[in-house]
Order: sequence, then structure tokens, then C-alpha cells
Amino acid sequence: MNIAVIFAGGAGKRMNTRAMPKQFLKMHGKPVLIYTLEQFENHPQIHEIVLVCIASWIDHARKLLRDYHIQKVIDIVPGGETGQASIFAGLSSARQRSKSDKDVVLVHDGVRPLIDAETIDRMNITGCLDSVKVHGNAVTTTPAIETIFVQEETGEVGQIFNRSRCAMARAPQCFYLMDLYETHLRAQTEGRYDFIDSAMMMQHYGAELHTVTGPVENIKITTPTDFYLFRALLDAKENMQIVGL
Repeated sequence: MNIAVIFAGGAGKRMNTRAMPKQFLKMHGKPVLIYTLEQFENHPQIHEIVLVCIASWIDHARKLLRDYHIQKVIDIVPGGETGQASIFAGLSSARQRSKSDKDVVLVHDGVRPLIDAETIDRMNITGCLDSVKVHGNAVTTTPAIETIFVQEETGEVGQIFNRSRCAMARAPQCFYLMDLYETHLRAQTEGRYDFIDSAMMMQHYGAELHTVTGPVENIKITTPTDFYLFRALLDAKENMQIVGL
């Protein structure tokens, strides 16, 4: 069984939207979160979805699932104080429904909606699932297109990396469910709550990670600029469909 854990627990402080979290903002009349969920809902290899949501917005999320006929979400759980805690909440729900040590979990951001059905098959969900079967995990990446360096505490430029050998980690990140769940438990036992994402945690505890190239346009909508870029990319896709490209 393949279970998607969709993290939609952020409050969207960088979006400057005081009334509504970023994942519920609408684009062309549809919430960002629904754009994301529909990709997993429509993928034949995704069997169930666990949604991690801000506790006070769970009722609103349930209404959206009904309104947009999202059927695969089998649980909505409240997020924690950190992203790591929120992902663990989703993993705990998924584990309760797991029937095999070979069940796979795909951890994805609710505000990464720009993956259409064609792209998702070729580069993201299917590619991640295939990689887990072969390597035990998959981290979605895109090529680094800017110069990357370590910024020292003094403000000076530290080591500069050759960007041709660098990649940007994105989502989904995919693992055997029990591997990721047990690693979270280990981190908690050691008092480690500062991991940026699942890939960082798994690597820290010895996993040899493998990559799957994802679509460059699958941005994380974090700032107002991202939101406007999302709209531009949606409009561009619609225009391409109109002219038959």
C-alpha cells in the first residue's frame, strides 16, 4: 500500500495573510491545497492520503474534501509545534492503517500543487515509488541554477559549491513507512527536534539517499511572489492547452 502524508499545517506568516493560511488561499476559485490533493487523488498508485492540518482549520478542510469530491483522504490530524512533529503525527496515523512492512509513505507539501498528471507519472510519484522499491527511498530534486555558498555567522561568504554538482531537495520524499516512523521515534528518544525535513533526518541516521528528478515548476508557495508565480504558470498551462501544445 502507498500512503501519501500531505503536510498542510503551516500558518503562512510569510504570505502576510492574517485571516487565512496559505494552503487555503484560492486560485481561479480553487484552494491551493485542493490542487495538490487532486494529483494524489487521481494517481492510481496512491491508495490512501493522510492530511496534516492546523487544528482550528480541520472542519474547513473536511468541507473542502466534500465539495471537491476528494475520496482518498482517510484521516485528518492536527499538526504539531514544528514541521517534524507534524509529519510524525501524519506518520502515526498512516502506521495505524499499515498492513505490511513494505508499505510506502510519500511525504509532500500541501502548497506544492504544480504537478499535473503527465508530469507526476513521469517524474514524481511513480518515479518515487519505483525508487523506493529499488533503493528503499527517493528524494525529489531539481537542478541548482544559482550559486550556492555557506554564509558564515560574520556575514562573510564561506565555501562556494560547484552548482553543476548541486541539487535542490523538494517533495515528495518517499520511504518505507516503518523506516521513517522508527527513525522519528529514534530522533525523539535522542531529543532531536531540529531536522529540516525527512531526508535530513534519514541521512543523519545512516540512510543512503537516492534522488528522483522532479519538475522545476513544482514550487513551494511560501511568499506572495510564489503565489503570483503559481498563477502565471497555471495561466501558461491553460493557454498551451487552448492552442493545442
